[in-house]
Amino acid sequence: TVQAQKILPKLSIQTKLIQKNKYSRPGIALKKVKGVVIHYTANPGTDAEDNRNYFNNLPKLNAGKQKATYASSHFVIGLEGQIVQCIPLNEIAYASNGRNYDTISIECCHPDETGKFNEATYDSAVKLSAWLCVRFGLTSENVIRHYDVTGKNCPKYYVENPDAWIQMKSDIAVQIDVDYGLQDVQ
Repeated sequence: TVQAQKILPKLSIQTKLIQKNKYSRPGIALKKVKGVVIHYTANPGTDAEDNRNYFNNLPKLNAGKQKATYASSHFVIGLEGQIVQCIPLNEIAYASNGRNYDTISIECCHPDETGKFNEATYDSAVKLSAWLCVRFGLTSENVIRHYDVTGKNCPKYYVENPDAWIQMKSDIAVQIDVDYGLQDVQ
């Protein structure tokens, strides 16, 4: 993890933690990280700050509703590749259903209905995933889609285009090697 900490500043992560609340940041400890889950916002054209603010505003948005929304993510990557951290890495996020308790989640913004990440978002997702893998002793094989947990069409483009997902995982493996000099054993 010392190597990973040296590389972190390259990622330029903005820490904008959401307020603790029962809908998006319950403050429950994340004891052991066994994976990284990639998501897409399903909200074309929005940016990292928009999605972070949505999570933060869930207590107000849920007021008076019979069926509440519970949602959040550790990170949101914007359309210009900016990375916003919403949840500390030692707490769970409400993003990956049954895997909330052992994964770090990354929400990725996308410009249109296809759900395909633009180049800046994709590049940051690859770099952040690589850093998280090194930090938590994982490989690119431990990076999964929300789809792989629940069957949900998320991240849409990378579910509907399996070759693009295989390429992304390959790019993460290469990034681990390039940034950290570690062979990604698959």
